Amino acid sequence: MAKTETGVPPGYTTVHIYDQAYHLTGQNPAHIHKLAELVDSKMRAVASQGRTVDSLRVAVLAALNLADELYRAGGGAVTHDGHARALTLRSILDEVLENERKIG
Repeated sequence: MAKTETGVPPGYTTVHIYDQAYHLTGQNPAHIHKLAELVDSKMRAVASQGRTVDSLRVAVLAALNLADELYRAGGGAVTHDGHARALTLRSILDEVLENERKIG
């Protein structure tokens, strides 16, 4: 796979979540950055409230918090837009967890 001068493959957007760099693909880099900021913020909030330093556990707890927010926003039912957002968040979480497994 070819890489740019920064070492990132073309078409990828680099984001930082919980002090880790991730190279993600998507059609809207600004949206990817916004989602990454949301996930990073949620992970930091979870970490500040808990006793765990395990980033995998922090990621799962952050995902549960985001899922709860999504559920409540949909009035207890997942709407089509909510379902699409959940899939996006799930994809990001899957990537974070996969990278965590590779590192850990």
